[in-house]
Amino acid sequence: MLSFFSNLPPSLIDMEACGSAHYWANKVQGLGHTVKLMAPQFVKPYVKTNKNDAADAEAICEAVTRPTMRFVPIKCSEQLAIQALHRARQGFIKARTAQANQIRGLLAEYGFILPQGITHIGKHVPELLEGSENGLPGTFRHLLMRLHEHLKMLDKQVNELEDAIVRWHKDSAARQTLAQLPGIGPITAIALVASIGNAKNVKNGRQLAAWLGLVPRQHSSGGKQNLFGISKRGDSYLRTLLIHGARAVLRVAERKELFSGSWLG
Repeated sequence: MLSFFSNLPPSLIDMEACGSAHYWANKVQGLGHTVKLMAPQFVKPYVKTNKNDAADAEAICEAVTRPTMRFVPIKCSEQLAIQALHRARQGFIKARTAQANQIRGLLAEYGFILPQGITHIGKHVPELLEGSENGLPGTFRHLLMRLHEHLKMLDKQVNELEDAIVRWHKDSAARQTLAQLPGIGPITAIALVASIGNAKNVKNGRQLAAWLGLVPRQHSSGGKQNLFGISKRGDSYLRTLLIHGARAVLRVAERKELFSGSWLG
């Protein structure tokens, strides 16, 4: 496909934002073409007939000419690498939580109810393994030891990826500036930079909030405004980081002089 595009004069290349779209966009841009990515849900209304390759291509060509069409910013290789770190970290966190819940559930079958939280598992499981009079059979002890080692391995992976994210954070002035905002730490700052890229692509703060799915969902007609809960569109991982950061700010707002006199206090 690269040889095909290399023989074309500079043209407008439009495609749906799907798997490997950013890779091909960067490759084709390197050949002198102008590339625009569109979200598939914005292209679907322009499909006139049954879905096939020709109908999809026609819909993409028509959608890209719309003056109000919104395009997906093309991410560079560094942005993709940062996002890969975040996705891998989130996957290890989910696996760690699932492993902790499994250990807690298996121990409950023997009458040992552990408090919620991974720190409690790290504290109580070694005590149960060392106790010889708690009634745990040998087969289950070996299984519990293996599951606990797996949990510690997952926790180690999460910590190592967090260290890598913090190291990247220290090398960027934009990320350090974002981290000065209340509720935004290194992980959220680097996730914002990796997802948004050039902030000039966003007109204002409300557009960014709408892109993150933090504005009310609307179903209005006939001049009557009907607003519901947040739309939850966009990147759920990034939205989750921002919501947890805001909750942390609200929790300490009453005790911090920085927020005295503001609506947060």
